[in-house]
Amino acid sequence: MAPDADAGKASSNRSDPFAPLTSELMPVGDGHELHVETVGRADGIPAVYLHGGPGSGCQPDHRRLFDPERFHAVLFDQRGAGRSRPKGRRDDNTLPHLIADMELMREKFGFQRWMIVGGSWGATLALAYAQAHPQRVTGIVLRATFLGTRRELEDVFLGALPRLHPGLSEDFLGVLPPEERVEPLDVYFRRILDADPAVHGPAARAWGETERILSEHTSSRVRLDLNALNSTRTLPSTPFMEAHYFQNDCFMKPDQLLRHAGRLEGIPGIIVQGRYDLLCPPATSHALAAAWRGSEIRIVEGAGHSLYDPDVRDAVMKAIADMASKIKR
Repeated sequence: MAPDADAGKASSNRSDPFAPLTSELMPVGDGHELHVETVGRADGIPAVYLHGGPGSGCQPDHRRLFDPERFHAVLFDQRGAGRSRPKGRRDDNTLPHLIADMELMREKFGFQRWMIVGGSWGATLALAYAQAHPQRVTGIVLRATFLGTRRELEDVFLGALPRLHPGLSEDFLGVLPPEERVEPLDVYFRRILDADPAVHGPAARAWGETERILSEHTSSRVRLDLNALNSTRTLPSTPFMEAHYFQNDCFMKPDQLLRHAGRLEGIPGIIVQGRYDLLCPPATSHALAAAWRGSEIRIVEGAGHSLYDPDVRDAVMKAIADMASKIKR
């Protein structure tokens, strides 16, 4: 798809250089339509941003990670997430589906190759896509490496949570009946996906709030509001998609991303890692870097998991800019 002769000047001619160049609902099959937008200049460096969750969606601020004078960046809400339709749909929603959706987008915008940027679950999808289509990737920037394994989830909710937040851990387990606390992750996934609102409501709220607290290096709250778990307010959407993916091992074989890391050889990578990230700890990024020649880790001291922890956002923006310079060279 050849860009219009003047399209490259678009970002300079608009009052808001981060306003979308395009925005649409893109049919990808199976009854799913994805919200897709582009930002920057049509003749810029091709890039795609992958949001976390799974199930969260892109935010307007994510556009600002990309210099509009250098990039032609694609941002999209994955199946069932954000502004994509049908909202929350889990049918025909697997990791291979998301990878295929990215290929449809790449072809739609006429990119031969593109830079992949993603954090947390977005890092999982970035690695899975790059291992499936390494010839289509110019470089990868990750934040908070998550490899999509059951072991990582157990390390967080059965290890770090009771060790560092014992009170929160008591609240988290206390949502479940005593006889169901032996395998709490499986019970949480089953309850969140239960059709009965009286069952899935409290479980989804407890899971989402616990995860939010763990994602912040300095959180304003460190306990669950047990009285609010049965609230009639709108439920968070991400726990439902997470339960769907996590219950199915993220639709991957055991340790798939580490075992196939050799497929990334020749692709440059920068991994931005918060020193005190409880959800995606530094050890995971180091294990990936050890298996992925050509990658480097950039530790952000005094930060946890969130993109908006101190200095994390700036580190991600610098990594994206540095990767662009590598690609241009």
